[in-house]
Amino acid sequence: MDGADLRGDGAAPPTVVVEDLHVVYRVHGAGEKGTATSALMRTLRRQRRPSVREIHAVRGVSLIARRGDAIGVIGRNGSGKSTLLRAIAGLLPPDRGHVFTQGQPSLLGVNAALVTDLTGERNVMLGCLAMGMSPEEVRAKYDEIVEFSGIGEFIELPMRTYSSGMAARLRFAIAAAKTHEVLLIDEALATGDREFRRRSRQRMHELREEAGTVFLVSHSLDVIAETCNRAIWVDKGRVRAHGDAESVIATYSDAE
Repeated sequence: MDGADLRGDGAAPPTVVVEDLHVVYRVHGAGEKGTATSALMRTLRRQRRPSVREIHAVRGVSLIARRGDAIGVIGRNGSGKSTLLRAIAGLLPPDRGHVFTQGQPSLLGVNAALVTDLTGERNVMLGCLAMGMSPEEVRAKYDEIVEFSGIGEFIELPMRTYSSGMAARLRFAIAAAKTHEVLLIDEALATGDREFRRRSRQRMHELREEAGTVFLVSHSLDVIAETCNRAIWVDKGRVRAHGDAESVIATYSDAE
């Protein structure tokens, strides 16, 4: 395949294969203004439907990711990083191309679904059960999850009282409680103190050893450098550079 093999030695088996992936968003009514009344009048007059604007978010991306890698995904806002992760997770259908994965990828993002009206404790239970853990496994992991998140007594309060950083740490702690063949993390490590980031790096290393591949989207190049052994630079929906993390970060920094 004419793409980026993110593990040059080829020794480890692949966990994710992306072939000529294209993702297109279609925005109906783009550029059209007015009220519901004006829309109704257009309909009654049998006018042509409002225009459809196409946004080509991912453009021909091909890559092979292998077991044991932590892959950083870097680039400017709107470059297609999060869209690429959502397509790998199976949440966005390709317009063209294919995505093949080993097992079901798990996507952890800053907007990962937790119930804000429920306590952190209840969200830990629900989140772990949703990942397929048994009630016994959840009870065995509960104290470890709370300690890892570092939110302390706030675990007994509704999540709507949490700061964005506290919520992000709890989401990561829940996701990291289970071994994943492919774990996709979208900006969930951008918050937290130095100790939390240290624990997160250690846990990601363990996940790589236990499971398969970790993808990490982050605007923090330091986090990518500290956490990932490989990286890809996405720009305007295309992969501009790929390889070891330090080289890709250097190329990206020089271009910026």
